[in-house]
Amino acid sequence: MRKLNRADGFTLTEMLVSITVMLVAVGTTLATFKNAVDINDAGSQLGDTNQNLRAGTNQLLRDLMMAGRIIANGGVPAPSGSGATTILRPGPPGSNLTFSLVADDDGTMMIPAITTGYQLGPTINGSSTDMVTILTVDEFMPALQGQGSGTPSGTQAVIATDGTSLTVPTNSPWLVGDTTNDTPPIAVGDIVLFKNIYGMAMQTVTSLDSTHVNFAANDSTHDWFHLNQRNTSFTGTIYCLKTPPAGTTPPNTCDATTSPATLPIPSSVVSATFPNTAIMRMLMITYYVDNTTSPGTPRLMRMINHFTAQALAGVVEDLDLTYDLVDPSNDAVAGLTSLPYTLNGLTYTANMIKKVNVHMGVRSSIITNPTQQYVRTHINTAVDVRSIASVDRYDTGQ
Repeated sequence: MRKLNRADGFTLTEMLVSITVMLVAVGTTLATFKNAVDINDAGSQLGDTNQNLRAGTNQLLRDLMMAGRIIANGGVPAPSGSGATTILRPGPPGSNLTFSLVADDDGTMMIPAITTGYQLGPTINGSSTDMVTILTVDEFMPALQGQGSGTPSGTQAVIATDGTSLTVPTNSPWLVGDTTNDTPPIAVGDIVLFKNIYGMAMQTVTSLDSTHVNFAANDSTHDWFHLNQRNTSFTGTIYCLKTPPAGTTPPNTCDATTSPATLPIPSSVVSATFPNTAIMRMLMITYYVDNTTSPGTPRLMRMINHFTAQALAGVVEDLDLTYDLVDPSNDAVAGLTSLPYTLNGLTYTANMIKKVNVHMGVRSSIITNPTQQYVRTHINTAVDVRSIASVDRYDTGQ
């Protein structure tokens, strides 16, 4: 038998077999590695979409929950009457929206705490998106105690007789901010709510100085909404918070149910000082999907008043909102998309909203490798509106 020595090597067959085995092993390893990379890519994209979904819905649900804080479900009166300018509503870029005012029990036209916006957003993948506008009082800005005369101190403010300004101390948190609560000072474009025993009114800040917060009329640049309309023949203005003429029934200068003699408001009332009035910063928060600023990458936007909107989440493809309501007779109706809505002879309006149902869908920003498709995820949830969800189920009419 012939013995092998050091000079002997592998045969060609042995070499080919070994190379084949090695290639199979390497190919299997590479395939496994590629699958792991693809799975990691898909998982990363899914994680990003879920994070976007949470970021968008969490803030939206919180704001919906706080809708109507201080003002309740009736909303806030808007300047209205013969010759009044329509109140503008924030919305997606290029939109030209106005508020659909709701008549209160006495006929006063109100901006409700929640204003619906069925299919007022852009169409994405063949489906129209919704929007919503929320009114709530800023919970972090300290309220001012408004008065008609005197020298203000602390959190006091003097309301000018004509309603055009507030006089506040130089160290007022409204001028210097509230560092404890990380609250910025009042700014031009902010909305201020005035509330006393005679009702409520909103004004837009148009300028500031060391001791004054000003609300100029006919300043469409700074009062974009047209809230600063002051006319003795209008309801919903700051004049309506003045002490009404003696004998007025009901006791409100601008109630639509009073006799015409109280409108125009008598000059004696207009020239009188304001009674004690709570003054608060109002937030008008609008949510919509923006597909104009970054075409092809629609984003959920949150706009406060008429300031520059901030993107909360992307890429948002669906925003669908429906509303559950209860009418004054405690009859409930669910899933309405647009208000007002008439059903069985009853007209349901936005001031009857008790719950908001939210559907939102997002997709990944890039295509994943395994499927060569976008990762998409959706959420359906609902929120009871904290300040307007309660319903009186007891007969208190006796």
